[in-house]
Amino acid sequence: MLHRGGDVTEQTTLGQRLADIAARPDVITAFKAARSGFLAGRRLEMKELADELGVNRATLFRWVGGRDELLSEVIWSVAEPTLRRAVAAAPGHGARRIATVLGDFAQAVNTSDAFRQFLRREPERALRLLTTRAGSMQRRFVAFIADLLTEEISAGTLDPPLPVPELALLLSRITETFIYADVISGEEPDAAKVVQASLVLLGERPEQ
Repeated sequence: MLHRGGDVTEQTTLGQRLADIAARPDVITAFKAARSGFLAGRRLEMKELADELGVNRATLFRWVGGRDELLSEVIWSVAEPTLRRAVAAAPGHGARRIATVLGDFAQAVNTSDAFRQFLRREPERALRLLTTRAGSMQRRFVAFIADLLTEEISAGTLDPPLPVPELALLLSRITETFIYADVISGEEPDAAKVVQASLVLLGERPEQ
C-alpha cells in the first residue's frame, strides 16, 4: 500500500523474504567484494573481507576455498575480458594476429595500476599464482592461446613449427617473461618484445 506521497508503507511477506535473501551475503557477494578491492589496489585480507561481509572466516573459506584460490579467480576475471578485447581489436591473421593479441594483452597488464601494485606488494605470491600450476591463471592463459592457434591453423593462415600444446605454453612463457620482467630480472616490462619474440617463435620475421 502507498501513501499519497508515494512511500512504501507495507510489504508482502514474500517481498520481505526476497529482500532478506538479496541482502544476505554469499559466494558471489564475496567474489565481487574481493574483485572490487583488487581493482582499487588493496591487499586482499580474508579477515577484513569476512568482517565486511558480516560472516566468520570459516564461512568465507568454505565459500571461496582460500586466499590464493580467490585471488586467482579475481585476476582471471580481469584478464579474460582483457584478452578478449585484444582479440577483437587485433587486425590481420596468422602469426601477426596472435603476436599482436599477446603484445596488446601485455601492454594492458603493464599499464594496470591494480596489477602492478599487486606485483610490487606480493611478488613471490604473484609469480607463484600466475606463472605456475599453483594457480589457475597459467592453465587458462595457455588454453586461451591454444584456441587462438587452433583457429588460425583451421583457417589455413598459420603453419606452426611445433604442436599446439607446446607452442601455446612457450608463447605464454614469452608473454609472462616481459610482463613480469621487473620482478624476474629487474628490467622494465616491454610489450613490444612480446610481439617480436612471439613472431620469431611462430616462424615470421619481426618488423624492423
